[in-house]
Amino acid sequence: MIELALRAIADPRRLEILRMINTVELPAGEIASQFKVTRPAISQHLKVLSHAGLVTVRKEGTRRLYRSRPEGLAELKAFLDEYWSDRLMSLKQAAEATEGRTAESDDTKS
Repeated sequence: MIELALRAIADPRRLEILRMINTVELPAGEIASQFKVTRPAISQHLKVLSHAGLVTVRKEGTRRLYRSRPEGLAELKAFLDEYWSDRLMSLKQAAEATEGRTAESDDTKS
């Protein structure tokens, strides 16, 4: 699911859609009115976001209302946090190792 989410947010329009529906539920037509593309194109973007687990869809009569899905975004955030934590730990260890070598070098010069 993480791979789908990463692919979904790789598109700038989909990111903008997520921002729009982060705190408010909106119908597809209102979302589409904010872009200079066709409504079917926006529907495709919404379908990709939904398939990736990043938005929820609620039917109200003939309308479909979209809102970002906090759980899907939390899963993505947890993945990114884990990725960066591992990388930061590696960087910290490399910096400490370099610092240790520098201190040893300074000791031998004295």
